[in-house]
Amino acid sequence: MEKQEINPLDPSLLVELANTKMPFGKYEGWLLCRLPEPYLVWYRQKGFPKGKLGMQLATLYEIKMNGLTYLLTPLIKK
Repeated sequence: MEKQEINPLDPSLLVELANTKMPFGKYEGWLLCRLPEPYLVWYRQKGFPKGKLGMQLATLYEIKMNGLTYLLTPLIKK
């Protein structure tokens, strides 16, 4: 099976990030973009999970730390 390359400049990644739900843990079922900032800081210190979810959480951490969460709000599908 071929490993798929992820293009970090693909705008659909932000749409996906805004609409992906946390698959496990205390915040299972929450949209990633709605996760509390302290939870992301904790993950940053502990280490983000491997794979796509880890990349999404790390990206979300950077977005929240730079005060850009408002950019994801209009991308959430109702």
